[in-house]
Amino acid sequence: MSNKTNPFQDSALTNILVVSDLAAAKTFYIDQLGAELYREYSSSSILLRFLGNWIWLTKPGGPTHDKPNTDFIAPSDPYQVSHAFTIRVQDCHASYKILKERGVSFITPPYAHGPETRCFFRDPDGHLFEISEYQG
Repeated sequence: MSNKTNPFQDSALTNILVVSDLAAAKTFYIDQLGAELYREYSSSSILLRFLGNWIWLTKPGGPTHDKPNTDFIAPSDPYQVSHAFTIRVQDCHASYKILKERGVSFITPPYAHGPETRCFFRDPDGHLFEISEYQG
């Protein structure tokens, strides 16, 4: 696709997550999940590289001139999900064990659902993650 028909040529997608405690989120994503710190922006946000993707962790904030009437807020209820991540893994049970050893708290242990085995955990602010193994 040429640049005239592809507005996203040579681009990358970044997920922005609003977190209430940047230090706790940084520890979770780097020490427990294994993300790589790419850049820190004073004490308000950090950019991480994780599984070939970008995750921007930022503190809550109000509107700006380029996004008026838009507030960035951390999740208020971890049981109401509007965004989630799925990480496809080779062995759900092995990944579960490694993450548990690093201190990640899971909602349940892995469960098999037909050809898929999966389990879920949350970051310190309640953002939902799934690890999933598909044998189909």
